[in-house]
Amino acid sequence: MNQTRRGFMGKAFGAVAGVGAVGALYAMKRSWDPLPSVKAAGFTTIDISACAENKLIVEKWRGKPIFVLRKTAEMVAKQDEAETARDVIVDGNHYLIAIGLCTHLGCIPAYREAKTDFKCACHGGEFDSSGINTKAPPPSPLVIPPFKINGTTLVLGESGPEYTKMKEAGIVA
Repeated sequence: MNQTRRGFMGKAFGAVAGVGAVGALYAMKRSWDPLPSVKAAGFTTIDISACAENKLIVEKWRGKPIFVLRKTAEMVAKQDEAETARDVIVDGNHYLIAIGLCTHLGCIPAYREAKTDFKCACHGGEFDSSGINTKAPPPSPLVIPPFKINGTTLVLGESGPEYTKMKEAGIVA
C-alpha cells in the first residue's frame, strides 16, 4: 500500500512540475515577442497619388521622419543618371523617398522649394532633390528606407522588387 501511494505522489508531483515548466516556457516566449505597438510600427503605408509636385510630405516610420517628394518635370530633366537611379517611379512620376535625417549628425534638413534642395541647419550640409549630398559635411546621401509599391500606395518597412533592384545596384545599403 505504501508503494502505490508513493508512486501516485511521484506521478502527481511530476505532472504538476511538467505543467509548471510548460507555463514558464510559455511566459518566457511571450516576454521575448515584440509588443503589439512595436509590431504595428513596423509598416507604414503612404498614398502617394495625393502628393503635389515640389511639395514635401513628411511621414513617420519607426520614429523617423520620411521625406516624400514628387518631382516636377523640370527637376527630372536636370537630373543625371545617379540622381535618376535613386528615384522611385510610380505611374510615370518620379519621387524621392528617404529617411529625413542628415547623414552627418542626424539633424532634420529643411526643404527649400525655390532651390529644390535640402539644407541642414546644424552644420550647413546640403542635399539635392534626389537626396544626394552636394555640400559637406554630410558623408553620404540620405538613406532610402525599405519600401514596396502597391499600386499608388507605398509600404515602408517591406522590401519590394524596386527596393531590391536598388540594393543590387548598390544605391541602398
